[in-house]
Amino acid sequence: MSKLLSPLTIRGITLPNRVVVSPLCMYSAVDGMAQPWHFAHLSTFARGKAGLVFAEATAVEAIGRITPQCLGIWSDEQADALKPITQFIADMGCIAGIQLAHAGRKASTSSPFAGGGKPLDSDDPQAWQVVGPSAVPVADNFQIPRELSKEDLTALTQAFVDAAKRSLDAGFEVIEVHGAHGYLLHSFLSPLANFRTDEYGGSLENRMRFPLQVTRAIRDAIGDSTPLFFRISAIDGPTEGWSLDDSVALSHELAKCGVDVVDCSSGGIGGAPRFRIDDAGKPLTKSSARTPGFQVPFAERIQNETPLKSMAVGVIIEPQQAEDILASGKAELVALGREIMYDPFWPLRAGLELGDDPDYEMWPPQYKWAVDRRAQIALQNKS
Repeated sequence: MSKLLSPLTIRGITLPNRVVVSPLCMYSAVDGMAQPWHFAHLSTFARGKAGLVFAEATAVEAIGRITPQCLGIWSDEQADALKPITQFIADMGCIAGIQLAHAGRKASTSSPFAGGGKPLDSDDPQAWQVVGPSAVPVADNFQIPRELSKEDLTALTQAFVDAAKRSLDAGFEVIEVHGAHGYLLHSFLSPLANFRTDEYGGSLENRMRFPLQVTRAIRDAIGDSTPLFFRISAIDGPTEGWSLDDSVALSHELAKCGVDVVDCSSGGIGGAPRFRIDDAGKPLTKSSARTPGFQVPFAERIQNETPLKSMAVGVIIEPQQAEDILASGKAELVALGREIMYDPFWPLRAGLELGDDPDYEMWPPQYKWAVDRRAQIALQNKS
């Protein structure tokens, strides 16, 4: 069997394979509540037999949404709306995960397909005051965030904890903390966004303090059997800000907090594109082209230099490409985003292309009998 489609046990959960659906924001919730779209969207990936299906970035409080249409889990009603989704994913033999998030200073924006992700106008009734580690906006056209107090940070930690508990009650079996892409926890990590002079700013140790505080509290709340992931932006940019060495240092601290897997993305602190690195692991200063596997070297360093497992993400397109990443020890998991939206049955195609499932045994029985027959007809027509 290929490594891609082999099972992986993390704490008390065994993933049926190592294909992960990245959290994919749909901007289709109403007051933070999941809608029929969310069921249809996520259930498709379970029918396609991805081992781990993450729900999108899910806000732990109302002002933590990226847009007014983002999913939330700050109420029991929101958690209840997600239960049919997690139950279906489990019925398909897959694992449901959720990414807990707070957009911080990148909140209160329009969705990509309704305004292009721009900040909402101040007179828009759906807009709200954004928050961050410091009163420094993402860019000139973004709101100036309200600087969070120490009391705010205590309350936010509790909001993450409450959201994690609701997530388990809703049937999610894996929790991921969103610490990437310029959102709240990443903005504490990055010296490009965090200008605090108290114990939450300044040195690397201080800038890591709040994200580690949140992570430690979540681990304490969810117990020892639930896998805990943490998504990072491995670098802010090619020449400044948060670095790959910082990410290695953070991963060592995350391990002490009970994290199991680091999900390795990049960029986003200032709305900038993500960056490639060269063969020596140095960011390229003149190119931000997203070539196949451009972020895999980030995952490789975390995988090989820390106690944690890593998850590779970023223009992973073909099953053999994904298999090569895993077989060469560069990561333990691969996550797909745009590619699996384009082809929700990608894991089933991988089973055929890698030779693991020539008889369509991975397929749901409602489909297997028909696609098996389709293959037989195709062979007959060829002969």
